[in-house]
Amino acid sequence: MAEDEAAVNGPDSVDEPFPLLIAVTSSPTERIRLAERLEGIAPLLLVADLDELRRLIAVPQQASRPPSTPAPPAATADPALVIDSARSTARCRDREIDLTRLEHDLLICLTTAPVRVWSYAELHRSVWRDEGRERKADVQSLVKRLRRKLHDLGSDATIEAVRGVGLRLTDRQDPRVGRA
Repeated sequence: MAEDEAAVNGPDSVDEPFPLLIAVTSSPTERIRLAERLEGIAPLLLVADLDELRRLIAVPQQASRPPSTPAPPAATADPALVIDSARSTARCRDREIDLTRLEHDLLICLTTAPVRVWSYAELHRSVWRDEGRERKADVQSLVKRLRRKLHDLGSDATIEAVRGVGLRLTDRQDPRVGRA
């Protein structure tokens, strides 16, 4: 019977190659556009630069856990921030909030390169999509509303101001973009 199952299911799917699209672009707008256009075609990895790609695909050097150590208990709910672009919502654990288009676009911008510090001008161009009006007050007002929503959501993600430079997203968990 085991041989019949192996014949039907084929060889171990973990060992089989699978298609993966990798896109490298520093533009958050372009990454969003690519994600929307290529959704469902194949798994897609979007990165801002080649250094980020190298960090993601590098094999981590970890000490193996002794077999007698029990695995840590599984969390009942995922503590990471999950952004559902199709529904324009953000979810953390068992809570969900609706996002306006501007809130969604700002959060997507910040999550596409979470370690990067974004200038107010870059955020204004990416979120409002207008080159001429780079108003810092627009960004600050939007950040204030989004911070409140992330706090109400119970997320560990916060939008941090970097004095004299701009803003960045800090999160102890990796935020994910996609369908929740």
